Amino acid sequence: MKKMKKWIALTSLFAIACPSWSQDATTAFKGKIFNEEYKVWIEMNFIEKNILVPQQEIFGEVPGYIGSEKDSRKWMIVESEVQNKTATLSIINDYGSEDLQATLTATTDSTYTLTQKEGSTIKFAVNRKWQKLPKQLIFKKKK
Repeated sequence: MKKMKKWIALTSLFAIACPSWSQDATTAFKGKIFNEEYKVWIEMNFIEKNILVPQQEIFGEVPGYIGSEKDSRKWMIVESEVQNKTATLSIINDYGSEDLQATLTATTDSTYTLTQKEGSTIKFAVNRKWQKLPKQLIFKKKK
């Protein structure tokens, strides 16, 4: 009986001291994050995968998309797999002609790092010229 009480006490303390990993994933990868320098954002829900891309509803619900204030084109996140604080993503452009693999890592509660891995480079038309996004880009949640 003493061992059982001790075990309950220790597991209770552990639960209070350590955040719930599944709760972190459900909240960390849901919402909208921004990069002010390049004027781009990511709208995401990597758990429920129920985002409709504006003017691209024909594709149905997806885990998310990347948009730009300077261009109406979207890059759709068509697959997402979350492990701990990192999501592995498959992304395509709105024509389906370019694709890439990327990761999005939650570095803090409000800061994320998008790292483009294999495939095409994400780009948007800015002032009638293609602007490629850097292979690694920091995003933040607005407060």
